[in-house]
Amino acid sequence: MLRPFLPSSASGLMLALGMALIPGTAAGQDLSQVATQASDDLKQALAELAAVRQQVESERLPVARELSELEQKLADQRVELGKAQRFQENQLVELNALKAEAKRRADEVGFVDSLLSEYTRSFRSRLHFVEEPSYLAVFQEVDKAAVAPDLTPAERLNRRFVILKTAMERGHQTLGGEIIEGRALDRQGRVQQGKIALIGPIAMFADTAGTSAGMLQQELNKADPTVVAVNPEIEAATRELITTGKGRLAMDPTLGNAFKLSAMKQSFWETIQHGGWVMAPLILLGTASWLTAVFKWFQLSRVRLATEKDLQKVLTHVNDGEKPKAIAHAQGIPGPVGGLLATAVEHSDEKKEYIEEVLYERILAARTRLERGLPFLALTATTGPLLGLLGTVMGMIALFKLISSFGSGDPRVLASGISEALIATASGMIVAIPALLLHAFLTRKAKAIVGSMEQTSVGFINGLPEVERLPFA
Repeated sequence: MLRPFLPSSASGLMLALGMALIPGTAAGQDLSQVATQASDDLKQALAELAAVRQQVESERLPVARELSELEQKLADQRVELGKAQRFQENQLVELNALKAEAKRRADEVGFVDSLLSEYTRSFRSRLHFVEEPSYLAVFQEVDKAAVAPDLTPAERLNRRFVILKTAMERGHQTLGGEIIEGRALDRQGRVQQGKIALIGPIAMFADTAGTSAGMLQQELNKADPTVVAVNPEIEAATRELITTGKGRLAMDPTLGNAFKLSAMKQSFWETIQHGGWVMAPLILLGTASWLTAVFKWFQLSRVRLATEKDLQKVLTHVNDGEKPKAIAHAQGIPGPVGGLLATAVEHSDEKKEYIEEVLYERILAARTRLERGLPFLALTATTGPLLGLLGTVMGMIALFKLISSFGSGDPRVLASGISEALIATASGMIVAIPALLLHAFLTRKAKAIVGSMEQTSVGFINGLPEVERLPFA
């Protein structure tokens, strides 16, 4: 069933009319009051709205002005922010440039520092050993300033620049030579006070007592320089030069190297002593090998080989039935070759196979005699280097024990110890190399003799006539 659709306002109005019809007059009076009340409320609301609108209108202009000011401040702040950002970027660029400049300056300071270190080492190496004590305090101060942690780079460089001033002063002082007070060791090793004359790389000394004068040389393991032994003429000239400041100058073109080389020379017995206990068996072994080689050389040199003429003459006597003459000629050849031919002639009536066996036995016996003593030479060639190496190893062990106990402050001491330890190895090679060469030479000579005997025996057998021989009884 369809119902009519009414708007909500119309339905409310009809509902209100229905209610008004039912109660009568009282309802009408309430409606009038409600309308009046609603009209009053509406007027009050409109008045309040008007007041609010008026208030809003009165406050709009200041708010707009304040908003405009705030927007202007915001724009100004943005401008200031942009300026600050650009300034910061400029500051960063300048900071990077300053950092790069500081790095370059630091590199320059490091380069100057390294130059000073190198110059200090070079200046110290050019000093004469007599001058080093005079400049020792300066070197210590410069070295201390180079590693001082509490100094700024400028202070460190200023303190190290003292070495330049010292070098310039030393250069002015050494022009034309100088004479300074000093001390040195005389030839007996006693410390003598006197004066030292420095002229370039040459140092000369004359003591105050008038007993020692000459050129100075720094020796190993000695704190003071040593007066080198020279001839009396040079001593007199040196004393005159130091005393009067004038005179002849003794020159050493080798700058002391000639004195060092002469001091390094050792006698034969000193070398043996430095080589250690292993030198005794090496000397015995070498002497025995040389005696054996000389004896074998004389023995092998006295062996005469049978020539083709000798062999032909012996065969002629044998074929002619003159065995005594053949034996006599064979025995006239000294050495094992003559005995071989004599044996061959004695058994010439036997079969060739038997003669060959007999001659082979004689050749083996002769080879044993000829090669006797040669194995000893081979043993010497093998044992000599081993003994030398043993001596070197023992010397190195002793040297390393000393280093572990006392240290190795001076490399020259270490080099001297190693050179003395190597004397045993060198001596072993000196013994072994000649023994090896002699063994090869004598062995070749002995083999040549044995080969000649074999050739002689073969020639003798082939030279016998082919006839029936009586069986061997």
